[in-house]
Amino acid sequence: MIIDGNTKEMEAMAAFLRGDAVEGSRIQDDFVSEFMEFVKANDHCPCKMPCKFHGKCFECVTIHRGHKHHLPECFREMVNDKLIKLSELTEHTMPVVKMPYLSDKETKV
Repeated sequence: MIIDGNTKEMEAMAAFLRGDAVEGSRIQDDFVSEFMEFVKANDHCPCKMPCKFHGKCFECVTIHRGHKHHLPECFREMVNDKLIKLSELTEHTMPVVKMPYLSDKETKV
């Protein structure tokens, strides 16, 4: 199951944005039901860090909200995509910061 950029959830958001909350909720409920079935037998967590909260989204997000230091890995692609669009406003002149614990592949935009 593709979670990031899921077409069904994107349809739900489109319904919400056009003011059809009933249809958006119906589609979203279907997406969540499919996801809940998927996670019964599959690892859905993209995080590569060894962590006792791997796959436990509620706990992971709560921890990251609590310390406010950085986002969980599963949010990074979405946020980075938004930042790239903002960076276009300055012709991508924002300097790239290399984090010592990330590989070169993980720091490429």
